[in-house]
Amino acid sequence: MPKKFLPVVILAALVGLAVLVKLNPPQSERGGATKVRELAVEVVELRQQRYQLVLQSYGTVKPRTQSELVPQVSGKIIRISPNFRNGGFFEADEVLIEIDQRDYRASVNNARASLIEAQQVLVQEQAQVEQAKEDWARLGNSGKPPTLVSREPQLKAAQAKVLAAEALLDTAQANLERTRIVAPYAGRMLEKKVDVGQVVSANTSLANIYAIDTIEVRLPLKNRDLAYIELPETLRVADAEQQVLPAVQLLSELGRTERWLGQVVRTESAIDAASQQLYVIAQINDPYGETARDRQPLKIGQYVSAEISGRLLTEALVIPNNAIYQSSYVYLVEQGLLRRREITIAWQNDDEALIQKGLKAGEQLVITPLGQVASGTLVKIIDGSSSSESATTEPSTQQAGAL
Repeated sequence: MPKKFLPVVILAALVGLAVLVKLNPPQSERGGATKVRELAVEVVELRQQRYQLVLQSYGTVKPRTQSELVPQVSGKIIRISPNFRNGGFFEADEVLIEIDQRDYRASVNNARASLIEAQQVLVQEQAQVEQAKEDWARLGNSGKPPTLVSREPQLKAAQAKVLAAEALLDTAQANLERTRIVAPYAGRMLEKKVDVGQVVSANTSLANIYAIDTIEVRLPLKNRDLAYIELPETLRVADAEQQVLPAVQLLSELGRTERWLGQVVRTESAIDAASQQLYVIAQINDPYGETARDRQPLKIGQYVSAEISGRLLTEALVIPNNAIYQSSYVYLVEQGLLRRREITIAWQNDDEALIQKGLKAGEQLVITPLGQVASGTLVKIIDGSSSSESATTEPSTQQAGAL
């Protein structure tokens, strides 16, 4: 092709391409509007309910009555009770230890002889007094004879000797009785310190014992829990007798798990200086009686956990802890949108929280765990009937977290 026709060919090709584009314009692949994705959550409807608070604490078992056995006389131990052993049980007035009595029997006999002699002297002196009064009257004297004439000083001296002899006899008899060390109550041996053949002196420690009628546990309470329990504190005896004492369950895990029922009977008079907490005293009656049969008995010094019955709230708003974020806010669903709400917690345990303000009955609380989600996010409520049912069922009792 001659070069002079080349521009004409190129121009014709461009014109044809322009006509082709005009007849078949390019189609842009545009989609519709992007659909916003909804956040699926489970919710429960808040409602007020009856709520029995149970405060949790801990402590160690201690005897209510504990004594140290000491003799009031000295001597050689000649006999001990078979129950005079560490851990042994004994009855009230049971003879636990006997000390050699021979010297004390001799003292009793000597004191009795002195008393008889003093009584004889008194009888003689009384006869002489009567004789002196008769002689005074026989001599024609009228009125009461002088003191020395009627031998009143001698009579009083004889009477004093009789009283002194009686006192010595009483002391000797008491010392004789004290050679038999008897149990002051039904109890158990905590620590034995002496044995047969040992010579002991007065005030020597023989053993440590405790009464088995009642044991106690000293339990600390958090300051936040004090508003939710009726403490046994009153000045009037009549009011104290009518007061309903808080029930307590002690959980023992020594060997096997056992529960012991008791009551909070008193409150200590001062805040503990070390922990800055108030302590209450729980008692369990007859821990070794019929109720303890076939059970692992409580041991002195044993660690136990406690569940103390607090107040029964009639209109409480309680939510699960897993619905609370940073202990300050929750998420609600309002008109299909997620809303963040600040709350104030009045009381809380390991599982639930009692709400003081920020929420009200009828609102929908989100119980699905969420991260940092913006308020106003579109949400979709999913069916969580199993979890919702458990979250809204009225509880009978709830436990406070460990102190």
